[in-house]
Amino acid sequence: MDEQNEQTNKRRGSFWRELPILLGVAILVAFLVRFFVLQTFYIPSPSMEHTLNVLDRVLVNKLVYDFRDPRRGEIVVFKAPSDWQSGTEGEDFIKRIIGVGGDRIVCCDAQKRLMVNGHSLDEPYIYRDADGTQDPAADEEFDITVPPGRLWVMGDHRSASGDSLEHYQQSQDVNEATVEKDAVVGRAFTIFWPLSRAGWLSVPETFGSVPEPTRTG
Repeated sequence: MDEQNEQTNKRRGSFWRELPILLGVAILVAFLVRFFVLQTFYIPSPSMEHTLNVLDRVLVNKLVYDFRDPRRGEIVVFKAPSDWQSGTEGEDFIKRIIGVGGDRIVCCDAQKRLMVNGHSLDEPYIYRDADGTQDPAADEEFDITVPPGRLWVMGDHRSASGDSLEHYQQSQDVNEATVEKDAVVGRAFTIFWPLSRAGWLSVPETFGSVPEPTRTG
């Protein structure tokens, strides 16, 4: 019996000696996951309503674009260009990618839909007010080609979004109106809070029908 008690005490002593190491490893793993793989962000503005509402919290995959380029229709977090920022250096924005490098984006077709490389986008995710009135896809006509290595991004709440269209309207410079691909932090792929709004942020089907841009030269 004394020998059994001695073994038990040894195991307990070993556990308490190893506990700080286990806690340290757990903290390190959590830090590495947050820094390199996943990060949580909260939504501070109405620019993506009602896909994302103010104070929703999303998970962002920070690793995915190390293996492939950002794609049309994905919702991304990015470091805002300096002239987009409201005074907070290094401010993060969250928007939907409408076009990637080489894409021609035109407003609008006969049904007032955006066209990407000649394909008209059906965008049911665009904001609707309490009366069911949907924002227009864009509030004025434009015809641009996204420069290589850059992204044309727009908020789903078009009338309340400081996005590529707003900055193009201000500058008429497509470079100033687009975001560097390398500025993207990661892809927002799920809402996890509040639980009543939890769900996946999938790419709308309409983007799957967009043809690749026509190459010239």
